[in-house]
Amino acid sequence: MGPGMGMGMQMRPEMRQQLILAPRMIQSMEILQLPIMALQERIQQELQENPVLELAESKDEMAPDDVVSEFSDDPVESNDPVKELVIDTASNGEEDFDRLEKINQDWLDHFNEEHRPSSNRIDEEGDKRHDFEQNMPSRPQSLQDYLSEQLSFLDYAPDVERLMRHVISNISDIGWLGRLDESNHFHPMPLEELAATYDLPVTPEQVLHALHLVQKLDPPGAGARDMAECLLLQVSSETPHAEVVRVLIQNHLDDITHNRLPLIQKKTGFDLHTITEAIEALKHLNPRPGSQFIAENIPYVVPDIVVERTEAGDYSVRLLDDWVPNIYISKRYIDLYKDRGSDPKAREYLKRKIQAAQWLMESIEQRRNTLEKVTKAIIKHQYKFLDQGPEHIEPLKMQQIADLVGVHVTTVSRAVDDKWVQTPRGIFPLKRFFGGGTHTASGEDVAWETIKNKLLEIIGNEDKSEPLSDEDLVNRLSEAGYPVARRTVTKYRKMLKIQSSRQRKVWAEN
Repeated sequence: MGPGMGMGMQMRPEMRQQLILAPRMIQSMEILQLPIMALQERIQQELQENPVLELAESKDEMAPDDVVSEFSDDPVESNDPVKELVIDTASNGEEDFDRLEKINQDWLDHFNEEHRPSSNRIDEEGDKRHDFEQNMPSRPQSLQDYLSEQLSFLDYAPDVERLMRHVISNISDIGWLGRLDESNHFHPMPLEELAATYDLPVTPEQVLHALHLVQKLDPPGAGARDMAECLLLQVSSETPHAEVVRVLIQNHLDDITHNRLPLIQKKTGFDLHTITEAIEALKHLNPRPGSQFIAENIPYVVPDIVVERTEAGDYSVRLLDDWVPNIYISKRYIDLYKDRGSDPKAREYLKRKIQAAQWLMESIEQRRNTLEKVTKAIIKHQYKFLDQGPEHIEPLKMQQIADLVGVHVTTVSRAVDDKWVQTPRGIFPLKRFFGGGTHTASGEDVAWETIKNKLLEIIGNEDKSEPLSDEDLVNRLSEAGYPVARRTVTKYRKMLKIQSSRQRKVWAEN
């Protein structure tokens, strides 16, 4: 046998195993990455598509240790990894089905066709779900709905009102006339395009007339075609220094952005005090009048995990998976598959469906175990965060948690992705506990978040008539024991949406 043939024989079984494992591993990773509500939707979808899956009406009785995980004094060891999913193809799946019966025997005992939970348990579950549904936020009214609703209270000719509704339908969620692309960039809509997309012949002038009527509706600024028009629509006789504000909007928005007040004073002839007060009035205008109607502005998350302080002063971790549908594999279909007298094609179909259901259930269980172990490891590292507040966060990388739990770093990344944890300090994304850091002058580790908080403190206490440059900030941080590079200061200043020293300067009359 030649060396080439030997190598080929060695490679073929390995490649075949990878192809068999791939779909299962992909599903396991997908399930791990899903937040709680997306997992609920995924299970509901699987229940509809896989006939062997059944929905339990209540959970099987579980040991308290399976529900609440108390921290022990033992560290999380990397030799106790999260269970890996494997499949034995040599036995054609027979051992998997035997294992399935053992794993799910409790389910089958409690949730077969003859068993039903007590009415009290059903009532309890129903009450919980009702409470949950009542706490879900209702969909807020859209800006377009709000504008259209106002037309029913006004007396416009039918053809004018119909054209106004067409204009309203082309107002973006931020309130400007046009559309937002996937990157949230605004694209204005010309009057000619509005006229061309209307289902009746109209001129751009007629569209402009309808637009002007729409711009008189509430909220002020809706239907604007750019920033200046949006702000001008909001200026009224009640606006302080209204005429000065209009001049600033029309000619000096860029100068205001760069805090070039002496230049504005020179060009307009207004005194610095009036300019300052007019800018303050301008700041009370809303450049995005539709923002109050955007659903994303209402933060609402469902935590996957709750971390609670125990009487001993420690922390416990509990998964909040009460609303995940409880599923099991029907014993009837398992028996049909085991019946050697059944149609071979039907048995092969059942085998695929039962195996898919088994993989789903194990992926869900693996998700639960992984999320629990990863959260425990994170919390053990971030005690100061929970005890003293977010400003005391410790530098932490995902690789550190991966090493502690005994999984690949990508598993940790998927486990924490889009997951939220409820703690005594508030609700945080699980990723919030990660972050790099640097060393203090004395060699101690310090998180970047601590440096950012110190940066905010220094800028908050600076003399606004002579604000600190980024180089000055580097020196102040170094004096406080945090030696960092200038580019780092600039980066975090921008991340914190802090303006440059020139933009922060408060001008006064000479």
